[in-house]
Amino acid sequence: MKPQLKVHYFQHIAGEGFGSCYEYLKGMNAKISATEFFALPIDLALDIEALPHVDDVDLLIIMGGTMSVNDEANFPWLKIEKRWLRRYLAQGKPAIGLCLGGQLIANALGAAVSKSPHEELGWMSVRKTAHVPAHCFPLPDEFQVLQWHGESFEIPKGAIHLAENDGCRNQVYQIGQNVLGFQFHPEITPHALNLFLETDDACERYTGAYIQSEGELKSSSKSKFIQGNQILNQAIAYVLQRTVAGQLAECHKA
Repeated sequence: MKPQLKVHYFQHIAGEGFGSCYEYLKGMNAKISATEFFALPIDLALDIEALPHVDDVDLLIIMGGTMSVNDEANFPWLKIEKRWLRRYLAQGKPAIGLCLGGQLIANALGAAVSKSPHEELGWMSVRKTAHVPAHCFPLPDEFQVLQWHGESFEIPKGAIHLAENDGCRNQVYQIGQNVLGFQFHPEITPHALNLFLETDDACERYTGAYIQSEGELKSSSKSKFIQGNQILNQAIAYVLQRTVAGQLAECHKA
């Protein structure tokens, strides 16, 4: 019998949940669990052992959030989350980071996260970088996705830079064949975007050439969400290749 895929996700704010990939993973009969850091008391001294055991996670998905990865003083659980990430990644296990999640993976591995040269908010074009090795995650040459960030990550040491745009050079990176970090939000759905608009005042705070108005975002057609959602589903399949192959091999042994 094929083992059930165990998917865990880290959620940092109440309005930023699992998004589009929930249905995709349920279609794979995945067992889905979560750590809701936003529900923890701010002053709680979280112990790393309170997080799932690394062996109990087949795929980790790290969601976005309004805080900075550098704000460990106000969000002390960030330090524990990054320690756990290093432990998890050291075992070569599959992980996908979305916006803050991509920043957290990069920062946990020693890469800087700092104020982006341009804040980005809205539907923006992203392009695949030149000379990406053939074995890497296959992105379209150009695609449009939702951006919602004021900070950005440096590419971690040993990672491959996969995508960029004019507002923010570092949009996607890959580590090995099991880790993908995104600066944008491929998981966004119409419902999730409405929650963003209700719970985050970025539309008022952000300024510059790469900002769309709240009115523009509220009128987003459903077709705008499709390409990002497809990229995320493909990313999940890509980072799971070795895990699924290993599980199948174990089944055949049995």
